[in-house]
Amino acid sequence: MGTYVVTGSASGIGAASAAALTAAGHTVIGVDLRDAEVTADLGTPEGRGHAVGEILSIGGGVLDGVAAVAGVGPDTEDAAAVVSVDFFGPVALLEGLRPALERADAGRAVAIGSNSATTVPLVDEVLVDLALAGDEDRARDHARAAQRAAPPELTAIAPSISAYASAKFALARWVRRTAVTPEWARRGVLLNAIAPGAVLTPLMLGSTGAAPDQSADDFPTPMPLGVFGRPEDIAFWVHQFLRPEARFATGAVLFVDGGTDAAMRPDAQPTAMTL
Repeated sequence: MGTYVVTGSASGIGAASAAALTAAGHTVIGVDLRDAEVTADLGTPEGRGHAVGEILSIGGGVLDGVAAVAGVGPDTEDAAAVVSVDFFGPVALLEGLRPALERADAGRAVAIGSNSATTVPLVDEVLVDLALAGDEDRARDHARAAQRAAPPELTAIAPSISAYASAKFALARWVRRTAVTPEWARRGVLLNAIAPGAVLTPLMLGSTGAAPDQSADDFPTPMPLGVFGRPEDIAFWVHQFLRPEARFATGAVLFVDGGTDAAMRPDAQPTAMTL
C-alpha cells in the first residue's frame, strides 16, 4: 500500500478521491483549509510552502501519488484569487513534491482541470501566458483588470468566469508541457490531468446556481448522457491515473464530462499536425 496526497480533501471531488484511495488500503494525506491532515491556503506562496513541508514530514519524503484537486470556481468574487488557487496552487505543490514522487517506485500525479477551459469562449491568452511564465503578481493584476473591464451582466452571474477558464486552460497546458520533460518523464514520474464537466459538487452548484435536483437537460451546456456527474465519477479516474499500473500514460488530459466537450467541439480533437 502507498502514501498519497489529495488536496481539496474536505469536500467534493477531493473528498471522493481521498475516500477511494483510503478504501483501496492506502494512506492519504489530505490538504485543505480545514478538516484535513494538513491545513493550508494554497492560494498563497506561504501556504503552499507550508503544505509541501508538512506533507514531506508526514510522508517521510516519499510519496506514491499526488492528486491536485483543490480549486475555487467562477463565482469567486476576486479573479486574482482564482488564478492563484487554480493555477499557481497546483503547480507549486506538484513541483515541490516531485522529488518525493521520484523516490517512489512508481510516482504518479494528476491535476484536476475543467472542461470550461475548452467550452467557455472567454479564455484570456494574455493571462494564460503570464501564468505559464510563472509571473503570479502580473497574472493577478491582469486578472483583476480584465474582470473590471468585463460586461457587468457577465460578472453579475459569474464574477471570475474568464479567470477560471483561463487558469484551467493554463493548467492543462502546463501538465502537457511538464509531463514530457526529462525531470518528470525520464525519472518515472507520470503526470496527467482530468477535465471534469458538470459534477454535483459545492463548487459547481455555487458557480452555476444549479439546484441538486435540476434536470441535466436544462443545463446551459449540452449534457449528452442526460445526467450530471458525481464526485465519485471523477475520483474513479483519479485513482486509475495514480495506480502503479498506469505506466504508459503521461501528458494526457482526460475529459470526464458526460460528453459535453465532444458535443460542443466534435472536430476539435484530434488536431492534425501541420508542417
